[in-house]
Amino acid sequence: MTIETKNIKTLGELKKAGYQSRSIKEEMRENLIKNLKENNELFEEIWGYEETVIPQLERAILAQHNILFLGLRGQAKTRMARLMTKLLDSKIPIIKGSEINDNPFQPISKFGRDSLEKLGDDLPISWISSAERYVEKLATPDVSVADLIGDIDPIKAANQKLSLSDPDVIHYGLIPRANRGIFVINELPDLQPRIQVSLFNILEEGDIQIRGFNLRLPLDVLFIFTANPEDYTNRGSIITPLKDRIECQILTHYPRSRDIGKQITAQEASIHNSTTEIEVDELIKDLVEQVAIEARSNEYVDEKSGVSTRLTISALETAYASAERRAILNNEKKGFVRISDVANMITAIVGKIEMVYEGEQEGVKNVSEKLISEAIRKLALEYYPALKPNKLEPNKSKDEFASIISWFEQGNRIQILNDADLKDYYKALDSVDNLKNKVQKVQNDQSKYLHMEFLLHALAEYSLLGKESISGNFGFVDLLGSMLNFQDN
Repeated sequence: MTIETKNIKTLGELKKAGYQSRSIKEEMRENLIKNLKENNELFEEIWGYEETVIPQLERAILAQHNILFLGLRGQAKTRMARLMTKLLDSKIPIIKGSEINDNPFQPISKFGRDSLEKLGDDLPISWISSAERYVEKLATPDVSVADLIGDIDPIKAANQKLSLSDPDVIHYGLIPRANRGIFVINELPDLQPRIQVSLFNILEEGDIQIRGFNLRLPLDVLFIFTANPEDYTNRGSIITPLKDRIECQILTHYPRSRDIGKQITAQEASIHNSTTEIEVDELIKDLVEQVAIEARSNEYVDEKSGVSTRLTISALETAYASAERRAILNNEKKGFVRISDVANMITAIVGKIEMVYEGEQEGVKNVSEKLISEAIRKLALEYYPALKPNKLEPNKSKDEFASIISWFEQGNRIQILNDADLKDYYKALDSVDNLKNKVQKVQNDQSKYLHMEFLLHALAEYSLLGKESISGNFGFVDLLGSMLNFQDN
């Protein structure tokens, strides 16, 4: 309900303004209905959930359910929870000085009830914003019942000379302090089973008990939980009785297309332009995203752990930084991300994937390099379908690129150094006969040279050329030619 809040400072004034209080779930339900009717976009920061997660979430809110987001890491579970504050009223009134956001019309704490009884319509009120009504807690093994629910505070009892049996000595935990708001517990399986048990009565009856006090606080809270699938690790699980009390379970998922993944990465990646202007071609964005796609299905990577979208975000940032560093070293005001910069993404990949036993034996660096190689192979087929192995035409790919391969077979070779300036980079690629002719469809000069480099990598991945790499420097030779000697720069 919209009223002029700054002029209302007492319960009497609130009543005169015609304010009507609602429960948190009623408030969110009614605000959602209004937004749906007006076709307002509530989750514009979320990509790929338009037909899956978001409709399920809207149904849960309409049904006034508590919610469990269940999915692998990096699937925007916490972000979804935080965005739900958009469905809260901009401000609501509470009894001034209340620790648990007491409703002036129906206070539940001893402080609130006593204040209302004593002051009546002169009861002072204050206003809290939607941001102040959101409380989030990461579940860790050391979280206690006192943290979540509350406990007796002996220091308060001593300072105020109160008996430990007096309700005024209670120190409220996070959940009571989230009264009339949203309370989120992230990574619920990490919460000790005995702590999960303490949530039973809150979810079922909406009230709490603290240290044996004959105390009933009918809390008004929307609970949101996030969790990885229970078989993700052996750290813990959601106990069955608690899961039974969470009315709605919503399964999240990774981007179901490369384009959606690119939109997420572009939105989240932190790209800093300083004295240089660095361009990122769509080819690079596709390649970065393809690396994550390959990782999610790779035999060496633990699929139960998942591959977070943070991999592509960190990888793109690293590739960009590699190009920026090169431009700074060469005193160039403009530059672009090259394929060689993609090889430098390994530092961003290794910490984002968990290996199965065979992967650990292979080594995370080697696995990361194989993911990049496989991404190049898959993406290359979209640009050069002739590379696809064909039993009926085994020489088709070699014939298609015969002029390029022939140049290398004559003993020619090139080096593409990661820190080479644009002049040397262009010169190296221009030296390969007919290479530019194969990428004529690309109009922009920078993109053309990038695609020329990409084609050389693709030919090497399909064993039509030889390739060596040391510290991000690449050399291309005839497949049967001698090995290149590199010098680290």
